[in-house]
Amino acid sequence: MATTNPTPSPSGDWQIFIPKLVTTLREGYGLGELRNDVFAGLTVAIVALPLSMALAIASGTTPEKGLITAIVAGFLISALGGSRHQIGGPTGAFVVVVFSVIETHGYDGLVLATLMAGVMLILAGLFRLGSWIKYMPEPVVTGFTSGIAVIIFTSQIKDLFGLDMEKVPGAFADKIAAFWQARDSADLASMAVAAGALAIIILVRRYRPKWPAFLIAVGAAALAVALTGLQVETIGSRFGGLPRTIDIPAFPEITLARLGELLPSAFTIAFLAGVESLLSAVVADGMTGRRHRSNCELVAQGVANSASALVGGLPATGAIARTAANIRSGAVSPVSGMLHAIFILLFMLLFAPAADFLPLASLAAVLVIVAWNMSEVHRFRALLQGPLGDRAVLLATFFLTVAFDLTLAIQVGVVLASVLFMHRMSEVVAIVAEGRGIIEEDSEDEDADRQNGADQRASLPPNVEAFQLRGPLFFGVASRIGELMGRTGGAPKVFILRMSQVPLVDASGATKLKELVHHTRAQGTELIISGLKAQPRLVLRRMRVFHNMPHVHLVPNFSAALNLAERLASGAKG
Repeated sequence: MATTNPTPSPSGDWQIFIPKLVTTLREGYGLGELRNDVFAGLTVAIVALPLSMALAIASGTTPEKGLITAIVAGFLISALGGSRHQIGGPTGAFVVVVFSVIETHGYDGLVLATLMAGVMLILAGLFRLGSWIKYMPEPVVTGFTSGIAVIIFTSQIKDLFGLDMEKVPGAFADKIAAFWQARDSADLASMAVAAGALAIIILVRRYRPKWPAFLIAVGAAALAVALTGLQVETIGSRFGGLPRTIDIPAFPEITLARLGELLPSAFTIAFLAGVESLLSAVVADGMTGRRHRSNCELVAQGVANSASALVGGLPATGAIARTAANIRSGAVSPVSGMLHAIFILLFMLLFAPAADFLPLASLAAVLVIVAWNMSEVHRFRALLQGPLGDRAVLLATFFLTVAFDLTLAIQVGVVLASVLFMHRMSEVVAIVAEGRGIIEEDSEDEDADRQNGADQRASLPPNVEAFQLRGPLFFGVASRIGELMGRTGGAPKVFILRMSQVPLVDASGATKLKELVHHTRAQGTELIISGLKAQPRLVLRRMRVFHNMPHVHLVPNFSAALNLAERLASGAKG
């Protein structure tokens, strides 16, 4: 509020839209940083090469469109975005909606829908809606990502088994029926190639996790086919090879009727791009201790998607797995993401003929692994142990995503979660007498004011920090849990979390609290939770938030927490 923070100047108010690339260069960027970014960019490019082509094929288009997306959108997302380590490009989340738009409206319809989505994302960033998108309920996000995983897997059955089919239907039920009808056409050579590629990916990831499993698998498959003469379908046989240039497609016709037809698809693309990019940025923050600029990221996503559409690409967003690989490879700035796009461009220009020999069965194997990673089985299972209402939201979103439509699934999931929240609030309104907020801070940047709560901490024992949560820990405020450790100014020996005024916890709140538990363990910090009420205790126990976490201590009140904190901070036993 204005009483605690100075009123920002007009120029300072726009600092949140400055790309992290500019911030990095201002801090100083030398040859050492460039060396790290070159290595990380090359590593991620090797991961992205087969994945981009596979995702494009699964989306019902040609493989070069996936590469174009990774080049153009990937470069712009890193150059203009609000995250230091974000890697952008095509992702599995878009496969369903892209396939549907192309099937219904043609590729020119996808271009127009992606352009509309780009404008929506830019406006969302300028109107500072980044923090609102982060409040998407966990059961809705997990439900539709798991549903998309099922659809991606089923879309690859044709190539996995080498089925002789002219066209794969879009609807899930029709697709399964068509596969069953074509079962007698299964090809043993394609099945062998797919099984071999899957085995290589699994083994490499288990025993040599730093090696590029996807590239090794598709490369080995191509070599095996070339040496043995197996008659399987390849990129060259189906698509005629990859072009060596980026051709700008004809601009689609724009009419009010056309815009109206494509508006739902454009909204879905914008929503997925916004949510997944911010989720990826949050994951990157958790791995690096940095903080992204969410609204700057949305603007960058909008520009990147618009540019990708204009040069014949696909919708793009931040890719969580590639972003994590970028960080693990030692990236220090957005330059690594820009270099990853440049390396993919060099491959497309210099080695495009080699892609002609890549078996489609091996790319299908790559997407099977992508689908498994997207399914988030562990998270799905954890949410199934949550409250009944969250389980209903999760399963409804999952079922509607698989059986009907992604847009409908998101809409129904959000409405169900909202109704559920209102019901929960009505049950606890007599208990919550001091408001519903948990942290009075909404800063996006790393240099945000950390003075809030200083008076409280001044009276604590040395090396001890404490925060109090007030009100229900539900999906609308759960994302703030991640800010707690970031506001302490370091890693204290003991962290006290006061929860006596938290009447209930939902699945999203429990998930975020579990992330805090793991973060404190990684930092070597003892975590004391005081005053935990019956409903939060039950939910946290059922979702195994404190399972095998000996550094977590539950005490009945704040006085007991202070006594225990003094002993732990001083190194005393007990």
